[in-house]
Amino acid sequence: MATIHPSALVDPAASLDDDVEVGPYAVIGPGVEVGAGTRIGPHAILEGPSRIGRDNRIHAHAVIGGAPQDKKYRGEPTRLDIGDGNTFREFVTVNRGTVQDAGVTRIGSDNWVMAYVHIAHDCIVGDHTILANTVNLAGHVQIGDWVILGGYTGVHQFCKIGAHAMTGVGTVVLHDIPPFVMASGNTAAAHGLNTEGLRRRGFDAETIQALKQAYKTVYRSELTLQQARSQLASELEALSAAPAGTSADALRLFCDFLGMVSRGIVR
Repeated sequence: MATIHPSALVDPAASLDDDVEVGPYAVIGPGVEVGAGTRIGPHAILEGPSRIGRDNRIHAHAVIGGAPQDKKYRGEPTRLDIGDGNTFREFVTVNRGTVQDAGVTRIGSDNWVMAYVHIAHDCIVGDHTILANTVNLAGHVQIGDWVILGGYTGVHQFCKIGAHAMTGVGTVVLHDIPPFVMASGNTAAAHGLNTEGLRRRGFDAETIQALKQAYKTVYRSELTLQQARSQLASELEALSAAPAGTSADALRLFCDFLGMVSRGIVR
């Protein structure tokens, strides 16, 4: 049976695994599912419909699964889906989706979400990300795996940030950030590749060099984005016979992202 502090309020229509701990004055509403090993801190609020996976840590005063901050929302039964092993620090807010999108906000696994972060309706956050203090994601934002967003980063609605990208403190993101790219400033500008992060994650020298060349094609060649995509596609075709796990995979991730850009890319 879950360990629930006597002062906590847990709705009978919530579903908690036997290995869940709920701290003092926490409130868990109907339609909330919480997986084994998850710890819910004092005064935290969980609203549903929401599914929260295993081994998550939700700190004091976080509000997880609240209704979207969207004037078009009319109480439709939209969802929040959270994976395993995430940490949500104090005063984090995460909203459910809206029917104007897929109706669900999704957060993957092993993410580190620091104090006062806001993740708005219909966002998609991958795995192994770090969102530093007071990061704000507007609605419909997509964040790839291993992304690091510096403190006070603000991301405009519908923007996409590719895997392994990184922003500096106080960055204002109004356009998409391709994978592997470092960006900072108001408004955000590209400042090279996140090479140190790539080395820490096991990317070899050949792959990093291939990505540096791809970065130059997009940012230093004076080509339009469409022209740069065509050139990179030709280079990728030449690597089509390369075995899995080589620089071709990283280059393909970079090229595929450029093909999905909807708001232009940071320059």
